Amino acid sequence: MKRTILITGICGFVGSVLARCMLERSEGLSVCGIDNLMRPGSEINRTQLRKVGVKVVHGDIRSASDFEMLPPADWVIDAAANPSVLAGVQGGFSSRQLLEHNLGSLFNVLEYCKAHKAGLFLLSTSRVYSIPALASLPLITEDDAFRLDDSAPLPKGVTRNGVGIEFSTSAPISLYGSTKLASEALAMEYGKAFDIPVWINRCGVLAGAGQFGTPDQGIFSYWLNAHLRRRPLRYIGFDGKGKQVRDAFHPRDLAALIGIQMQTERSGGQRIYNVGGGVDNARSLAQLTLWCDALFGPNVPAEDPQPRTYDIPWMVMDNADAQRDFNWGVEISIEQILGQIAAHAKQNPDWLERSGI
Repeated sequence: MKRTILITGICGFVGSVLARCMLERSEGLSVCGIDNLMRPGSEINRTQLRKVGVKVVHGDIRSASDFEMLPPADWVIDAAANPSVLAGVQGGFSSRQLLEHNLGSLFNVLEYCKAHKAGLFLLSTSRVYSIPALASLPLITEDDAFRLDDSAPLPKGVTRNGVGIEFSTSAPISLYGSTKLASEALAMEYGKAFDIPVWINRCGVLAGAGQFGTPDQGIFSYWLNAHLRRRPLRYIGFDGKGKQVRDAFHPRDLAALIGIQMQTERSGGQRIYNVGGGVDNARSLAQLTLWCDALFGPNVPAEDPQPRTYDIPWMVMDNADAQRDFNWGVEISIEQILGQIAAHAKQNPDWLERSGI
């Protein structure tokens, strides 16, 4: 029997990659999606998706009536969100808009799942974790990067491999993080109340070629493109030295995990997983700059030691639970990801402009 997957936010970087991967990996599968196309560059992905047979509906998941245009699906991957941790407090996105996009729209998604008995994959975020707790982690400096001092006592939920799901989610976690944490709770309640299978994957930084990156969203893509174009770069906060660290992984690796979870028939049990690049795929901004200097020539970032709202010094996701339960691990290395972004940046000299920057 042919199965159908519905992807919200399908014309975004993550949604579009997941759509193509699902079609590649599974026979007897159809993929459709909905996107409001408000993000610069979305139209490019819509054209590419249509070429591989994906039905793309121009609609807004904040509008319940727009779901009437969608066919029944067996699974929904909710990849629609404003992913900026600064949304609602800086820039042109208000706190009301953030709540409408990230939390209010989920109600419509869940009602769709309820009506069609569709399972849900909710893409959550590493930013559901407590900012003060992350800021107080024992860190040392090594090779121009913060590193976890695993010789010191570590709080619950943290190992030398990174942050796990038992780490504190106490406020403050940012307005963005709170919308995702609330979304997790609402999705789990719908799953229990209406017998809907729900999987929640708390994602680290997703990165790859073709990502429409901005400094507060697709930082790896933005940094490489900006460095190549000699755009001004800044190390913000943490003494202005660029030692803050994030791990990166490719949506293709996320697609592999979702495919396994989709085939996992079980009631109850763990439903929330941390997924990210892990320690091996973690880099600081300073290390990223050195990588770019070697490939593109030097572009020295300015030092801005003034801290910024919601910034954290170190975040690496511990994938141990996903590895244990699904034998899943990251296959695309950070070097491959950066190499693909660099090649794409060279081939698309106007990428930052097309990204709306």
